[in-house]
Amino acid sequence: MTNFAKLLIRTAPLALIATTLPGCFNGDGNDTPPVMVEPMPTPTPVSFDVTPCLEQMVPGTGVTVAGAVVPDTLTINLAAASGFPNGRRLADPVIDVTLAVIFLDLTQHGAGTFAGIPLNPPANDVAFQAGFPYLGMPQGNPPLADMMGSGFNFRTDDPGAYTRVDRMGMPAISTVLIGSDSKNAYNDADPADDAAETFVGELATQLTGLTEALADDLTDAGLTPCATAS
Repeated sequence: MTNFAKLLIRTAPLALIATTLPGCFNGDGNDTPPVMVEPMPTPTPVSFDVTPCLEQMVPGTGVTVAGAVVPDTLTINLAAASGFPNGRRLADPVIDVTLAVIFLDLTQHGAGTFAGIPLNPPANDVAFQAGFPYLGMPQGNPPLADMMGSGFNFRTDDPGAYTRVDRMGMPAISTVLIGSDSKNAYNDADPADDAAETFVGELATQLTGLTEALADDLTDAGLTPCATAS
């Protein structure tokens, strides 16, 4: 077999190889038949049922994930321990907790699982204050003369001058579980629209799609998704 024929076999598409090979054999008994490589099968996509994710209880709240997201409000139970999702403290890793309760099986993993992954800073770069307004002292120049109650410059615009750009009752819900085409409608809506289940279908669809994309990564990381293969 000539070098040209060998190069052709290595680089030509299979269909072209099949039509070219007969001309590469001279019938002298020294020709070696080519080895045909079977193409790798395409993996079958796995579908998931996210109903268990929506029905599981959020620790410390007495409500399900669906109940914590719809309607999208921040609730406080004075009889329970404080801290997101029961109220919100400045240092609470709210995004990590939200993502954990919508993706992980909470009977196997705590709501702080993602917060424990050493990707986030361990603390605010400026210590929080013990009194109002509790936030750390501002950085940069010029700093406010007094952070304990004076020196504030609050806007006085009419409410109609503002635009809602995200919901913050359950942070990350609008960002993660509402598709691009529905974000404006969701952010402009109110908890009453949520209670009417206006966006339940959108939430479930987006959660399903994200679970199908992330389930194998969660499993490979030793985590148990709350969704079940269907």
